[in-house]
Amino acid sequence: MRNARKRGAAGNANPGTGASAPGVSGDNSDGGYNAGMAVFSYIIGGIIVWSLIGWGLDYLWGTRWIVLAGALLGAVGGFYLSHMHGLTSSRKKAGDRPAASGPSKDGDTNAK
Repeated sequence: MRNARKRGAAGNANPGTGASAPGVSGDNSDGGYNAGMAVFSYIIGGIIVWSLIGWGLDYLWGTRWIVLAGALLGAVGGFYLSHMHGLTSSRKKAGDRPAASGPSKDGDTNAK
């Protein structure tokens, strides 16, 4: 039973692609919705966790400002994590070319 789990987990891994964020495919073929939700959850999760840590330290030390510093640290940390997972940049694969810019090549046939 234990070996079957290991084989199943190893079969799903993408060798050579590095770690991906939870819920986001390695080839980003599922659009930006999952990546956006992952970025949102990293940032909100960071704010909640570090605000709670700041609140606890405020309670212990009798201060009031550490909870705000924790919220800011959590937001920055969440954005940093999402950036390091490659969720905030629009990288193009080798060979992908952006859409052509400028006027269309069909001339004025569609102009009214």
